[in-house]
Amino acid sequence: MALGATIHTFDVQLADVDRGVYENPTLRVARHPSETDAFMVTRLLAYCLEYEEGIDFSEGIAATDEPAVLVRDLTGRVTAWIEVGAPDAERLHRGARLADRVAVYTHRDPAKVAAAWAGKKIHRAEEIPLVSFDPGFVDDVAAVLERRNTMTLSITERHAYLELNGSSFSTAIHEQRAG
Repeated sequence: MALGATIHTFDVQLADVDRGVYENPTLRVARHPSETDAFMVTRLLAYCLEYEEGIDFSEGIAATDEPAVLVRDLTGRVTAWIEVGAPDAERLHRGARLADRVAVYTHRDPAKVAAAWAGKKIHRAEEIPLVSFDPGFVDDVAAVLERRNTMTLSITERHAYLELNGSSFSTAIHEQRAG
């Protein structure tokens, strides 16, 4: 019998001072059995750091033709393609041709992620940010995950301050370009 996804709920207080975004979404995040907690935390952070009207999680691992997070306009057109982890160059190329904006959030070594794209065709690669966090940050956050979570995330001057279930964390938000 195949295992189903585990649903995690996050009551989020989001204050992104850098972008002027202040929201309090309640998010239901499905974690597929083959997905690590670190990947799920990175998906959650990508969602919060990219938060805007029309943002949504895709079907996850089951949706091989969509990114982890996407933004659609009122007509249903994908306006932002947000990958998580270490997507291959072909996925980035496809996303950059379909959406106005593409971003990659990773919990892995960003130098190794970017090296895998070297010399490969990626549409508008110079416009695609590769976003990462301080080493150990994502794993430390993943260690305090529960099925029901209370989270406060404040972003100011490209630094994130996170409180999750009573534990506090902080990290710089590092950004480089894919191309």
